[in-house]
Amino acid sequence: MSTAPRLSIGLPVYNGEDYLAESLDALLGQSYENFELIISDNASTDRTEEISREYAKLDSRVRYVRQPVNIGCAPNHNYCVDVARGELFKWASDDDLYARDLLERCIEALDEHPEFVLSHSWTAMIDEKAVVTQALEYPLNTVSPHAAERFRSTLFAPGGDDDGAVIRTEVLRRVAPLDSYHHADRTIISELALHGPFHQVPDWLYFRRDHPGRSEHEHPTVRRRATNLDPKRADKLRHPMVRLLGEYVLGYVKAIRNAPISGAEKRECFRYLRQWMLNRAGNPAMGRMPVQAEAELGPREVSVASVVAGQEGRVP
Repeated sequence: MSTAPRLSIGLPVYNGEDYLAESLDALLGQSYENFELIISDNASTDRTEEISREYAKLDSRVRYVRQPVNIGCAPNHNYCVDVARGELFKWASDDDLYARDLLERCIEALDEHPEFVLSHSWTAMIDEKAVVTQALEYPLNTVSPHAAERFRSTLFAPGGDDDGAVIRTEVLRRVAPLDSYHHADRTIISELALHGPFHQVPDWLYFRRDHPGRSEHEHPTVRRRATNLDPKRADKLRHPMVRLLGEYVLGYVKAIRNAPISGAEKRECFRYLRQWMLNRAGNPAMGRMPVQAEAELGPREVSVASVVAGQEGRVP
C-alpha cells in the first residue's frame, strides 16, 4: 500500500494453525476496510507461516513478518505497535473472532468523541466450534470522566481485558509497552485508562475463544505465564517470584506517576492502589480476579454465524 492506512491491526502469533484462518477471515471481512494487518509470527513450528503467506498473497492489506527466533509473547505484541503506520491501532488474536462491523462502530465512536482513548464492544466467550458459551457483562467504569475512578475500576472490578479495542496509536505509544511480569496486561489497560475514558459499543461484537490450547490453559502458573511473555523470565535466580509480583505493583506506580493528570488525582489513585494492596495482602497470586459475570441475555441469543465473516452457514 502506497499510503498509510488509518488503522493498523497487529496480530502476534505462535503456532496458531488451528484457528488462524478463521480469525483472518473475520478481520479481512470487516465492513471497515482502510487498515493494514500485521501478522508477526513468533518463529512458529506449525503451518502458521504457510497460512499467513497464503492470505498475504490474496490481500494486499496483509503484511507478514516472521521473527527469526521466539522473542516471547510480550515483545511480539510490542513489535506490532512499533511497526504500525496507522493513527489507530488494534491487537488481534489468532483464535478470536470479530463481528463484521466491530471496527466500523469503534472508529465511528472515536471520531465522534475525541476524548476517548479507545473504543471496544461487549465480549462473548466461544468454544472450539465458535459456539457462544457466555455473553459477559462489562463491570468496569472506564467511561467515567474522572481518571481516578477509571483507575479504581480497573483495579477492583473483574474483566479489564480489552483485546478487542481500537486504540489511538499516539496514546498507546505514550504508555509503557507490554511487559512480562504477572498480570502485565492489566497494568497497560489501567495506564490507558489514566490517559482518558473508554467507549463501549453496546453489542456483542468481540468473541473470545476458550479452548485447551489457549495461553492461560497451557501456562497455568505465574512463572509459566511470565516465561511465555518473555523467555528470560524462566531464570528463577534473576527473576524470582517476588520480582514478578513486585514489578506488577511497580507497573501501577509508574503508570500513576507518568499519567497526564493532576497531583490531586494522582494522590487519589495512590490511595486506591494502597487499598488494593492491603486487600490482597497474603495472596501469593497478587490479586487473582473474581469471575466476570454473565449478562442476562442468554448465550444462544448471540449468534456468531450471523455476524462474523467466514462463519456463514455454521450452526449457531
